[in-house]
Amino acid sequence: MDVIHEILNVVFPVFSIIFFVFLVPTRWFFNLIRLCFKFVYPEELARKVILITGASTGIGEHLAIEYAKEGACLILVARREKQLRMVAKNAKAVGSPDVIVIPADVSKLEDCNKIVDETIKHFDKIDYLINNAAIGKFGLFEDLKCLTDHTSVMDVNFWGSVYTTHFALPHLRKNKGKIIAICSCGGWFATPRVGVYNLQNCISQASKAALLSFFETLRIEVGSYVDILVVTPGMVETNLTDKDWLEEGNASWIPKISAQRCAKAIVNSTKRGDKYFTEPSWMKMVLLWKTFCPEILDSIMNFVFIIWPQISQKEKKN
Repeated sequence: MDVIHEILNVVFPVFSIIFFVFLVPTRWFFNLIRLCFKFVYPEELARKVILITGASTGIGEHLAIEYAKEGACLILVARREKQLRMVAKNAKAVGSPDVIVIPADVSKLEDCNKIVDETIKHFDKIDYLINNAAIGKFGLFEDLKCLTDHTSVMDVNFWGSVYTTHFALPHLRKNKGKIIAICSCGGWFATPRVGVYNLQNCISQASKAALLSFFETLRIEVGSYVDILVVTPGMVETNLTDKDWLEEGNASWIPKISAQRCAKAIVNSTKRGDKYFTEPSWMKMVLLWKTFCPEILDSIMNFVFIIWPQISQKEKKN
């Protein structure tokens, strides 16, 4: 067995480099053709049945409005019924032919089952499942008073998506539907002071990457029947990113995009049939830094989020 590994240590890297030299340009070429085709003939969303979790505010709210403009039928899910009904009213006003509201907590298995059951009873199908519900917290790991504080974050952000996907998947298979997973750049870009937010998914892999890893694995299992789009937004202006939250995490300086712009970009991405989508697109460059210069990036992040705030606090005291 050791001999096999020694051979693979030499042969596989060489083979991979040669293969990538020919494969990558070919892949780019076909992706360009596909992009041009989808630009001319985007996917028609009228009368599609789209289930959106976390639809009462932020990205979820604006996704509801943008899909409504496309003529889609909507199922809006969140814990705050009053806000959900306001979003539903606005969605109908801009073009959705049918909207239902389901107050529910996606961290509860029985609620996720109820969400899918009520959707099927009303529409008899699901075309899109958008796993958007999320909560988050800032703070250094060693400063946390109680590690159990992360439990609700994990239950909502990870298990909420897993539960809903589990119950919706058989119905999505029937229609060759689509799952849209609203993850985060935090899945591949570790940011200090959001330890709980990134810790919440460690039950599957580690950090926020667990959610991304889950849907990538699911894509391999069901990719012939269900499309999966993994969305990794950067810093978006929502209730989660209020002034106090950003100041606590020393993140006020990070450029933010509006939830409306993010939602529009996601809808366009689904119409193109993308597999991955990052908004804003410049955040993709951070992934390159992470891949090729991880030590440099880690040093920069340590200075910006840890060392510099400590220096600033000392200067204020003096």
